[in-house]
Amino acid sequence: MTTQAEHDNDFLILPDEHGPFHIIGDVHGCFEELQALLQRLNYHVHFNELQQRYEIKPPGNYKALFVGDLVDRGPNSPEVLRLVMDMIDAGQAYCVSGNHDNKLYRKLLGHNVQVRHGLELTVAQMDRYDAAFHERVKVFLGKLPHHIILDQGRLVIAHAGLEERMHGQNSKGVRALCLYGPTTGAQDEHDLPVRLDWAATYCGKAIVVYGHTPVHEPIWRNNTINIDTGCVFGGSLSALTYPDHELTAVGAFGHYAHSIRPFIQHYPHEQQPSSS
Repeated sequence: MTTQAEHDNDFLILPDEHGPFHIIGDVHGCFEELQALLQRLNYHVHFNELQQRYEIKPPGNYKALFVGDLVDRGPNSPEVLRLVMDMIDAGQAYCVSGNHDNKLYRKLLGHNVQVRHGLELTVAQMDRYDAAFHERVKVFLGKLPHHIILDQGRLVIAHAGLEERMHGQNSKGVRALCLYGPTTGAQDEHDLPVRLDWAATYCGKAIVVYGHTPVHEPIWRNNTINIDTGCVFGGSLSALTYPDHELTAVGAFGHYAHSIRPFIQHYPHEQQPSSS
């Protein structure tokens, strides 16, 4: 059986994983909101003090899928990491890498990265944890795939999304697109990369679920859906149930960071997912 641990910085194909799934948007260190969302989805979460691990009982045969950006900007990135790592170790979840997760990984490797955009908070929070936890996080982040293909190719999870012709491909370019999305090469008025709207022309048969760019509410577009509803910026933490396409959200308990890039409020030409 293929496991996430067998893929180092690769994509992951799980054709026999048909669901049901709860696909969870960008957490960004919002640990209390993640616990509340899991509780609303009928997961039972218990922290074993002796073993320093979370014991999770999912509802029925559900598994959780995380779209990445587990860390940065929020109040408790280490416990988000611990909870997700424990769920994956128990065979209850999968996760793709987000750009913030990848930057923390490079920092833990000792690379020279800019400690900003919330990474400074994660580094300070991680300082309270021992070397063994740091090593566990480093190994975990280093093995996260850049995208996952499930349910006989009907479902694709990628942090910033991925157009159909690149599904199942593995290259430096594909990985960059999964983490950051396509850009024009220009900078906007906030000195941020101008992102291209890849989903506007998507016509693939696979449903693509992604995050990366905060939206006020998840909206289906051309068989894709962005479920990053900006919890760390005072929005909400959202989950999409697959294959039923039900949305569940919990509002943020605080406003932990300021979003330089405005939330996307709506998209033109909104469409529902295909029934195929």
